[in-house]
Amino acid sequence: MSEAHKRQTIILIALLILLLGVMALSMTTGDFKMSFTEFFRTLFGMGSQTEQMILYEFRMPRLLVTLLSGAALALSGALLQSITKNPLADPGIIGINAGSGFTMVLLIMFIPVDSSTFVYVLPLFSLLGSILTALLIFTLSYKHGEGINPVRMVLIGVGLAAALSGASIMMTTTFNKDQVEFVSTWFAGNIWGDTWPFVVMLGLIISICLPVIFMRANVLNILNTHDHISRGVGIHVARENIVLVLLSVLLSSSAVAVSGGIGFIGLLGPHIAKSMVGPRHQLFMPLALLIGAILLALADTLGRMLLQPEGIPAGIIVSIIGAPYFLYLMGKKTQF
Repeated sequence: MSEAHKRQTIILIALLILLLGVMALSMTTGDFKMSFTEFFRTLFGMGSQTEQMILYEFRMPRLLVTLLSGAALALSGALLQSITKNPLADPGIIGINAGSGFTMVLLIMFIPVDSSTFVYVLPLFSLLGSILTALLIFTLSYKHGEGINPVRMVLIGVGLAAALSGASIMMTTTFNKDQVEFVSTWFAGNIWGDTWPFVVMLGLIISICLPVIFMRANVLNILNTHDHISRGVGIHVARENIVLVLLSVLLSSSAVAVSGGIGFIGLLGPHIAKSMVGPRHQLFMPLALLIGAILLALADTLGRMLLQPEGIPAGIIVSIIGAPYFLYLMGKKTQF
């Protein structure tokens, strides 16, 4: 085993231990107080009926949705950064999440959806909005002979996100109180899809995308260099970029459909992972998955601890951490 793989293994074990700690903290935090002893007893079927209901029907599905969403957003950001060769790329920052939210508002406004089918219809509309927004951003950022300019893509994405968010808010003036509350909490990054059907939906999408992405790890390593190098070794650059963009958008749109408009996870996860093991995708992507899951789960838990019973949306907690880091990277990027 090489030195890099040994380092990756040690960090993976440390992150898994940290993940277990965050999971235990999340499971014991809330209106209904549960000690760690009561949590582990309930986990193995020895708790009271009330404890089992709270753990398995409320807290566990919310935690799993949060972990899966964080992992999906981190992996989506890693793909976008490699495809565009832009270290600032993140589905929230460049406006893809705003496109998802815009189509969600259109869905609520024009198409009456039964509560039993909402879990299936919302991710489809979220995916459609994300794909259309991504296509528009990449088209406007592309310049013949130069390709996609990283800084221009970020500026266009930020501007488009502001426009779509503004249009979404304007449309909510016709909504009733419950609809306005749902949309506002979604844009704030509040975890709302905290039931088992959403866990199954997210789990299926991630389990389909992961093997396809990791099988392309070597391709991603080469695409992250330069297009003429990729073509020189026989890679069909346009086809691979389309496949990878679709995978990235599928991951981010399914995550934000149930977790709200959360940004910066796709920026922080890959950057922290690369700082630990380097830029090779085989090494940093597994770490980015765990870091994204830990960050979002910790943000959601802290939000519930700081302000009870409503809680601070996880998206706000993540933004407090991610926004200064994004400005730091933006300043670094514009120096070159």
